[in-house]
Formats: sequence, structure tokens, C-alpha cells
Amino acid sequence: MNEGLVEMFRYNAWANLELFEACRSLTEDKLDTRGPRGLASVRELLIHIAGGQQTLVLRTQGRQHEGELGRWSEWPGLDTLIEIIRTTNDELISIAERLGDNEEVDLPYQGKVFRFPKRFFLVHAMEHGVEHRTEVKIALGNIGIATPDLDGWNYSDAAGYGQGVE
Repeated sequence: MNEGLVEMFRYNAWANLELFEACRSLTEDKLDTRGPRGLASVRELLIHIAGGQQTLVLRTQGRQHEGELGRWSEWPGLDTLIEIIRTTNDELISIAERLGDNEEVDLPYQGKVFRFPKRFFLVHAMEHGVEHRTEVKIALGNIGIATPDLDGWNYSDAAGYGQGVE
């Protein structure tokens, strides 16, 4: 097991839950807030983060397009999204725990099959989460709503790291 990779997905899980839980108090109009360039609303981004994790878990199994959420999916409610995030967080951690160095996966797409290293989908999941959590934080910050600090030091505190030794 690559403990460093697993730790990254523990952080990802923590950061997702911190952000999604912080969004529980948002009103409907705040969920519809768009970032500075107006590309996607907070609501759309939350759906996209959860659905992205669903898709990337499936892709590590050579599967996709099995009803996972997309950015323009109907709003399922924050409780449902948080449950999806919890489940897919756990699945990504489990995939990272079991990942062999040279595992590959064949992914069918539009009548062809493409081969990828399975680790690529984990890289994609990590980057995807960071990018879109940041977009949510920027959109909310632009309208004066405080968002959780997702810095690694805060994760360290939550994980119980950095205990005094003297």
C-alpha cells in the first residue's frame, strides 16, 4: 500500500466533507451564486464534485455513464450529495489502498477501448476535487460568505497529527 497516496485521499475526504457541511446553511439564492466569471453556480459545482467522484470511481473499474450525477443534473438536495460524497470518498480511499504499481484499466468510449493506468483516475479525482472546491470557495467568498479553511494544517489537526513530544 502506498500510504502517501492513501493519505491524500483521506485529505480529499476531509476537505469535501468540510466544504459540503459548510454549505448546509446556504439559502437557495446563495446556492445559485456564480463565481467571478459566472461559469457555474455553487449548486452546479457541488453536484459536479459529487458526480465527478462517482464517475472516477467507475472509471477505475473500466466503467462509466451509469447514472452518475453531472453538473446539470436535477438538484438532489444537499443530504443526498453529502451521502454520495461520503460513499465515494470511502471508495477512493479503498481504491488507493489496494492499488498496485502497474495496474491498468480498459475504458470503452464511443465504440473504442482506451487503456489507462488506474492511478491516472486517482490523479484526476484529486485534481478535480481541489479545482472545484476552490471554485465554490471563491464564489461564496465574493459574496461575503466565510468558507472553511481547507489548508493541510487544518487537516493535520483534524487527523490528530502534530502532537507535542516534549
